[in-house]
Amino acid sequence: MAHISPHVSTIIFDIGDVLFTWSAETPTSLSPRVIRDITSSPTWGRYECGKLTQEECYQLIASEHGLDPDEVKRAFQYARDSLKSNSDFYAFIRSLKDQHPDLRIFAMSNISGPDYEVLRTKDADWSMFDDIFLSYTAGMRKPNLGFYQHVLRETGSDPRFTVFVDDKAENVLAARSVGLHGIVFDRVEAVRQALLHLVDDPVQRATKYLQDHAGRMDSIADTGLVIGDNFAQLLIYELTNQRQLVELVESPSDGKWNFFRNRPALTTAEFPCDMDTTSIGLTVLQCDSDIANLVMDEMLLYLDEDGIVQTYFDHIRARRDPVVCVNVLALFHAYDRGEELLQTQNWILNVLRHRAYVDGTRYYESPECFLFFLSRLLPHVRIREWRECATALLRERLLERVGAPGDALALAMRIVACARVGIKDEPDLHQLLPMQLEDGSWGPGGIYKYGSSGIGIGNYGLATALALNAIHAIAEFSTQEEQCDAKFTRLSRL
Repeated sequence: MAHISPHVSTIIFDIGDVLFTWSAETPTSLSPRVIRDITSSPTWGRYECGKLTQEECYQLIASEHGLDPDEVKRAFQYARDSLKSNSDFYAFIRSLKDQHPDLRIFAMSNISGPDYEVLRTKDADWSMFDDIFLSYTAGMRKPNLGFYQHVLRETGSDPRFTVFVDDKAENVLAARSVGLHGIVFDRVEAVRQALLHLVDDPVQRATKYLQDHAGRMDSIADTGLVIGDNFAQLLIYELTNQRQLVELVESPSDGKWNFFRNRPALTTAEFPCDMDTTSIGLTVLQCDSDIANLVMDEMLLYLDEDGIVQTYFDHIRARRDPVVCVNVLALFHAYDRGEELLQTQNWILNVLRHRAYVDGTRYYESPECFLFFLSRLLPHVRIREWRECATALLRERLLERVGAPGDALALAMRIVACARVGIKDEPDLHQLLPMQLEDGSWGPGGIYKYGSSGIGIGNYGLATALALNAIHAIAEFSTQEEQCDAKFTRLSRL
């Protein structure tokens, strides 16, 4: 499978405030703001480009700001002494290079000759750099475009596969303008995540996450409480087809599944089985058809006054939710009994037609949940006219959503749902890929929620499995397009 991410082969790092930290707090009359302003001034720039000596620079700075030259010198000596390598980030870069021996690492810094001599005395892993480019030797400084072009030329780097990391947004903007990928160094965690996205294979990382967390992918509530549920486990199993990845209770003898695997959480001590989890369970796992039909017979006893199937095997908890209805319909159609729920089926079509799902539903967080599960239903539907109408309408509604904001789970659901109706949703894949976390997972996102309290439930494993399916779906489109192009080329030569 082709690599989805840019797969950069070269990283260029700024040094100050990225690889090294320093303090502008000094026991002098110069405030931190003044020191920062000085380092951004044209005079300091000339010093960094080797056009002024250190003494000339201090004299000019003192004159421009009405300061004592000796006080300026003292202040910058203290700042220079405070230089300290960002050891944790250095270790991350080293591990990245160790994992990818062909990855080239360069540094590019606005720095004077004297300051660089001091910098090299500091404890740091200088051996990991393939080369270091300095403003004082190049005679140019960031954000001068010539400096970036000089580095690209000297290293023979292709900007399409090169990433530049700097703490100043204007420097990153300049780098992007010459074709490099740019990352603003703000939060270390975010920068690490962004670099992994650009360097590593997202499929390999996600697959490793699922394998490393096999049997330990419980859901998590907004409150932080871990929830052992069957629902997410069944979906992960369906998406991956790997039973060893999930933790499930034994298939219930009566065929009815409970959302909770063990004791109910954040709700009543006694919690009834629900038609949602049951429908997923009976369609995902092999089940005796007699048991499945008995369960469906019982489901028909829980229709409301509109003839629409409810959520629980419980007449007291009279609740209905269009996503639950969709999943029940998938079960009925899988056993060729869809015509027994015509009112439910027609209501679902109206929910789709009138965009009633746009703010989510009673038990599901996002509109993508409804659209995703509806795309899951359609292959089971044997009523041709209804299926064709629903498919055409679903395509329209999905196209309306492409590019809309969303968490990783929503984006992955949208991409997969689009693929099922023949839409290649690349814009949302471009949003999804950079969201991959450092451990290889996505999420947890919000899929399910408590109807009364509104507390959301997410699952890292489910979000990751969906993201993998989304990546494979887009890759399949690309493969088909390549095959069509190749066929067209062959035919054109006849």
